[in-house]
Amino acid sequence: MSGHVMVFAPTPRLTVTVDQPADHPELHLHPGGQGVWQARMIMSLGVEVVLCASLGGEIGQVLEPLLVSEGVDLKAVVRDSGGSGGYVHDRRGGTRQEIVDVPGHPLSRHELDELYNLALGEGLRAPVSVLSGPNDPTLVPADLYRRVAADLGANGSRVVVDLAGEHLTAVLASGVFFLKVSHEELIVDGRAEGDDEEQLTRAMYDLHSTGAENVVVSRAEEPALALVDGEVFEVEMPRLQATDPRGAGDSMTAGVAAVTASGGDVRTAIRTGAAAGALNVTRHGPGTGRLDSITGLVERVRLVPAGTRPQERTTPDELAERAAER
Repeated sequence: MSGHVMVFAPTPRLTVTVDQPADHPELHLHPGGQGVWQARMIMSLGVEVVLCASLGGEIGQVLEPLLVSEGVDLKAVVRDSGGSGGYVHDRRGGTRQEIVDVPGHPLSRHELDELYNLALGEGLRAPVSVLSGPNDPTLVPADLYRRVAADLGANGSRVVVDLAGEHLTAVLASGVFFLKVSHEELIVDGRAEGDDEEQLTRAMYDLHSTGAENVVVSRAEEPALALVDGEVFEVEMPRLQATDPRGAGDSMTAGVAAVTASGGDVRTAIRTGAAAGALNVTRHGPGTGRLDSITGLVERVRLVPAGTRPQERTTPDELAERAAER
């Protein structure tokens, strides 16, 4: 299998949605979670996916056939110590109302070892590996991400991540090819003092200097910022009417991974990721989109040089000190 992507999704979730588009209520069951949504979009872009995950308990038994039906090549660690998580949402009123959210159980040391070996073996066969975050940071320790990123990167796989907090810090120590992060996450983590372009640009250069070769920072309604080849760009694209804002960032990450695995350059990958993310919010269901629609929108996405560049580098320690002072 050439040109495929390994998606590391340690804690996929069962999503149950109650909807009523007509006279009678409907119940929809799907696999979900960041890695699953990323895998779905990568396949929408015509690239095959190997999904490495852990499954446990009754929810895990339900998730397995649902994941296989998505079309991924599923490689799973079947858990003995705990169950997978999930949530129930009610969308009958037009907006999502959360009924219950079950995070699942932390993975045991044995399960973590099995998952590491699985991800390493499959990732070494793939030109690109996407490391998706756990649905709760307490379920999978950050050090597992550091090990996977280090060993894959050292052996030629391009590592793509969408992480925050200690999991982001861990993979930066190993180095990654591409990092996507939101401006809110940068502020919460103390890597940026505010949401203005200068602060975010400083944070992007800091992320680059500490281990991320290329960086994209999403900014909600504002154009994303991209750091490529040492230069910062604004990702400009047409505005579309949003139906469901969830999953835009995951679709962007997926687009970058898909194009990179297919041999495309980083700038085309970012433009494709931006188009995939923009179209995702016009649909119900994270990680969904039509290839022809995404391809058509890519031509309208531009990387425009940003107007500011920091005159001095701010180290992560300095940012942490400023956050502590606040």
